[in-house]
Amino acid sequence: MASDTPTTARTACKHPGCTAPAAPATGPGRPPEYCEGRGHTRVSAWRERRRLAAVQAGTTGPGDTDTPVTMARVTGAELLRQLRTETDRVAGIADRLREAIDIATDPTAAEAEVEAVRAAAEQRAAAAEARAAAAEQRAAEADQWRAEADAAAEEMSVQLAAGQAAAAAAEAACAAAEADRDTAVESARADAEARIDAAEAQRDGAITRAHAEARQQVGAADADRDQALARAAQAEQAAQLARQEVSRAQAAEQAAQEENARVRAAAEKTLASFRADATRDRDEMRADLRARAERAERQADAYRDELAQLHTQDGHDADAATSSRTTRRSRQASQP
Repeated sequence: MASDTPTTARTACKHPGCTAPAAPATGPGRPPEYCEGRGHTRVSAWRERRRLAAVQAGTTGPGDTDTPVTMARVTGAELLRQLRTETDRVAGIADRLREAIDIATDPTAAEAEVEAVRAAAEQRAAAAEARAAAAEQRAAEADQWRAEADAAAEEMSVQLAAGQAAAAAAEAACAAAEADRDTAVESARADAEARIDAAEAQRDGAITRAHAEARQQVGAADADRDQALARAAQAEQAAQLARQEVSRAQAAEQAAQEENARVRAAAEKTLASFRADATRDRDEMRADLRARAERAERQADAYRDELAQLHTQDGHDADAATSSRTTRRSRQASQP
């Protein structure tokens, strides 16, 4: 059989951190919201919520929590004073901001900055031209070295021609020596035969003397022949030395040609390197100037956007200041 007494569901205690049920209702009216026996009341719950909020915010709560309204008024007055101070500071910032905006929107300042950027770009371009001129000078020096190498090759060619002429002269001397040898031999033979004929003609008168004189003449002829053979050997040795000189001249010509080819290759390689360096420096300078121009354009666009935002913010700040003054006047009018 159901009881006639109505049952009321009990709610949990509203004190922060408490899970106990609220006290049972003892009469008509609003049911209790806090538990019994723990000192949980509306005031203690308010203090606990303030303490937890202060801990969460990382600050310390008010010192006198028994007079919250008074403390709120004192805190409000202090905050109002701080607001006035911040208003003055914001006004100073606004003045400096207007000055910055005036400078940012001043065409003369913009022209001065553009002129400075242009001067810097011209200075860098002059430096690039100086490097290009230095590269051209190095290329000219390389051409001069190549010309000197060509002159050295020409000089070696002249020396080779002189060596060939000397070899030809040596060969001519060898031929002349051989001719002198043949002439001397023939002369010696003719002289010997004449003397032999004379000796034979005189043989009947002085055979002993003729034989002696003939032996003497034959010895002289042999000596002349030996001298002619010696001169021929000397001529042959001179011809061999001339041939060796020709070989050395040809070797020197080959070495000169190889050195000329090496110097020309080195000069062309150096010239190509100088030209590549000059081209790379010119391309890097152009890329740097292009990047700086793009950055200057982006910075100008950023200045324009910032100026527009500042104009918009000035309008909002003016509306906020007007609303704040209206609110203060309303509060002052409502106070006794």
